Amino acid sequence: MRVLRLTLLVLTMAAVAVAAPIALKSLSPPGLRLGAALSTAQVEGGDARSLSIATDQFNSITPENLLKWSNVHPEPARFDFSPADRFVEIGERHKMFVVGHTLVWHQQTPAWVFASADGPRADRATLLSRMREHILTVAGRYRGRIHGWDVVNEALEEDGTLRRTPWLEAIGEDYIAKAFEFAREADPQAELYYNDYNLWKPAKRDGAIRIVNDLRSRGLRVDAIGEQGHWGVGEPSLEQIDDTLRDIPARAGVKVMLTEVDIDVLPRDPAMWGADLAKKATIRAATNIYPDRLPDEQQQQLARRYADIFRLVLEHRSQVSRVTFWGVTDAQSWLNDFPIPGRVNYPLLWDREGRPKPAFDAVGEVLKGRR
Repeated sequence: MRVLRLTLLVLTMAAVAVAAPIALKSLSPPGLRLGAALSTAQVEGGDARSLSIATDQFNSITPENLLKWSNVHPEPARFDFSPADRFVEIGERHKMFVVGHTLVWHQQTPAWVFASADGPRADRATLLSRMREHILTVAGRYRGRIHGWDVVNEALEEDGTLRRTPWLEAIGEDYIAKAFEFAREADPQAELYYNDYNLWKPAKRDGAIRIVNDLRSRGLRVDAIGEQGHWGVGEPSLEQIDDTLRDIPARAGVKVMLTEVDIDVLPRDPAMWGADLAKKATIRAATNIYPDRLPDEQQQQLARRYADIFRLVLEHRSQVSRVTFWGVTDAQSWLNDFPIPGRVNYPLLWDREGRPKPAFDAVGEVLKGRR
């Protein structure tokens, strides 16, 4: 009887071992890191299940919000490093490549940063001083512990011109160069990145390449350009993604990364942005087409989309340094409420219960096939 019980135990353990999904990081080719963005809830213990998935499956982590200016430096003389400290500790404990996001951005930056003592806008010298203090304090605190920084985020308009942000208006076009200069001062060993979205559009990509070529001409360190990868199931085309992965390294002389990858499976109505409450309710009803579950056909469509993207990544593996998913499970994704609250989306590799989706299997099969 005891022999039978031991045999059953061994068979059960073997079955569990077979059923356990293989870690994507173990399938990735050398030089290509795979990562996920962590939320404050995950870092602080409120979502242990998805945190466990992230540390098991990935070898890199990026914070969603906890290192953005409004979170870590909400008032002139007050920094809050508690969540960020825990985030970095998680990365160190699991021997992960830790990314900092983001040092300079026009959003999620408190109003006081851009204000003067006697008026609505600080002058160039004041704003440069605040930028330097922030970067040296935040990046300096994690010197040698955070391995790469999104130094400047989303500085471009869709036509490739510089976005008219308070940084640009108060400091001038060299605010980007100053941010990279201060980041290098804070941690000379950390990798430094420019990060933006829609770089699959040629005009915007041209703008990012101009920024990086200008920075490098000034002798400043730039290690990669990040294309965020907030894409849909049909746009951009595979040809446009291929052009992006090919063009950036060839013309900017730096690596390319996919930094915030998720695939929107819901239709988008152009009127969603800026609509009044009544119209938003109508649009939500029309576009929130999978409120309970993602049907099998759409699951397979999502899986094919991720497989196609990863095939392109592998084709360009010598120039792609990282792919980071913007979240772990569908429950975490910001797309559930974008751009109208109440929309239910399914953009990631794990479902709301933390179960791997067909998209997870598809990515794993592509990575396995490289061998």
